[in-house]
Amino acid sequence: MSTSASSPVAVPVQGQANPKTEGSGVHSYDIDSSHSSASFKVRHLMVSNVRGEFGQISGKVVIDDIDVTRSTVDVSIDVTTINTHDPKRDEHLRSADFFDVAQFPVITFKSKRVQPAKGGDLFVTGDLTIRNVTREVTLDVEPLSPEVNDPWGNVKRGASGRARINRKEFNVIWNASLDGGGVLVGDDVAITLEVELGRKAG
Repeated sequence: MSTSASSPVAVPVQGQANPKTEGSGVHSYDIDSSHSSASFKVRHLMVSNVRGEFGQISGKVVIDDIDVTRSTVDVSIDVTTINTHDPKRDEHLRSADFFDVAQFPVITFKSKRVQPAKGGDLFVTGDLTIRNVTREVTLDVEPLSPEVNDPWGNVKRGASGRARINRKEFNVIWNASLDGGGVLVGDDVAITLEVELGRKAG
């Protein structure tokens, strides 16, 4: 990832308007798991990229369109749903050698600050927790899509973010040496989040 709870509640000061109210440019969205994904790629044998994804991603995003720096992101990823299209490899990734899903079944990202960048991009910096190890990571988020109304009374919008991490910083350290030099699995992992956000209209 350029390196993921409940949304925060703003308490109004007496005599002042509550800045976190619908209609003031602030909206809270749920991540639509069926139309969202968290994917990754990592070097294999130092010559090619293996890609995979997690099938279940959930969370809440609060977007302040007037002051985007007040927006928040809270994401949870079910690690047990990892899929690299190779059942044997997926089972190894779930084991203690890699994610150890028996002890650490969830990856989380909780934003700490949101900063506008060039071209409408956003830098979303927060705490990424994998295997109970937390590191600060910055997501490079593309310009947010405008809201649209779906046929079922929901308001939707989308977001795409990317980051890059070193897996060893999260205690995902298993590897194997190659006879000619090098290692089986790369350390750098590129992460992509594609999320569809939804809220009830009105």
